[in-house]
Amino acid sequence: MLYYLIEYLHQVYDPPGFQVVQFITVRASLAAVTALFIALFLGKRIIRWLRRQQLGERVRDDVIVNHAHKAGTPTMGGVIILISILGATLLWGAISELYVWMIVVATAWMGAFGFADDYIKTVKRDKRGLAPRIKVVGQITLGIFVGAVLYFHPQFEEVRSITYLPFIRDGFIDYAAPANWIGVDFTWLLYIGVCVFIITALSNSVNITDGLDGLATGVTAFVSLGLLALTYIAGNTVLAGFLNSIYLPGAGELAVFAAAMAAACFGFLWYNGYPASVFMGDTGSLALGAAIGTTMLMIKKELLLPLLGLVYFVEACSVILQTGYFKYTRKKTGKGKRIFRMAPLHHHYEAKGEHEAKIVLRFWIISALAVIATLLVLRIR
Repeated sequence: MLYYLIEYLHQVYDPPGFQVVQFITVRASLAAVTALFIALFLGKRIIRWLRRQQLGERVRDDVIVNHAHKAGTPTMGGVIILISILGATLLWGAISELYVWMIVVATAWMGAFGFADDYIKTVKRDKRGLAPRIKVVGQITLGIFVGAVLYFHPQFEEVRSITYLPFIRDGFIDYAAPANWIGVDFTWLLYIGVCVFIITALSNSVNITDGLDGLATGVTAFVSLGLLALTYIAGNTVLAGFLNSIYLPGAGELAVFAAAMAAACFGFLWYNGYPASVFMGDTGSLALGAAIGTTMLMIKKELLLPLLGLVYFVEACSVILQTGYFKYTRKKTGKGKRIFRMAPLHHHYEAKGEHEAKIVLRFWIISALAVIATLLVLRIR
């Protein structure tokens, strides 16, 4: 909105310097500064209010790793992240662009479900929170919405069923290929199904990763920096052509959102780093996961997610493997066995005696290296 006001003043009065807001790089920088400012200064006040309301974390005492010292730490801090991201994006993004509206809706949608879960747990004192099936319904609904828009909207007609694939000369594959082989056009159903899976998986994976002070926040900050580069490339005809990537007119506006998300996470880390003064809760983790998944789908880079979000991927797999192996061995031998001392993976290292801060730092480093590797993949053919 502020972007349009400055653009209007530039066209009518032509004050010196106002023309710079036309550049995405400038507005992405301004969005980052705005989001960081909101997270740092509004965050302090929100945390103080949460403490006064005694909306603290309730910690389980029946697990291997004891986090009793974290009991009472304010949660629902994801509100800080959401206000920072959405506020900065709406101020500096081109809100008339479909890409911007889609990512704003996706982030706010899952943020609302996460907030409902945190509200039930903290305010209503019901540790069960929002019923899992309701969360899944929210994720599936969002996936259907995103998939339907990307497939059926006229703006995406030329690229609706294709996506980027690394390591091949052409640089993309077509989801229509299976339908062409069979002779029945079910491409739209396949594509929407992929969107539902990715958004659900990412949303839950970030939620799983959010188990140590600053872990999910720091990892997401690095992933957001990767998204910043990927979205800018997708919307720049020169860079997309040079890297043999899919050019998407208007997708560069997502760089404003990605910059805001990175800055909001770094700002929130000021309070969420060890020892945490506040937790993001499901309000933040579900929203961030949905935002990452939706962004990658919109820029046709979803197949790079296992590498870009390597930490999320490994954390989720550790839970799946642990649960699956336990059930399998219990069925076969009558006694369940575990692969890890505790899942997700970060708790496994905690159970081995590693300090929480060291685990978090190492996961940050791995995430940073994964982001660099993702960007390098764009040049490998």
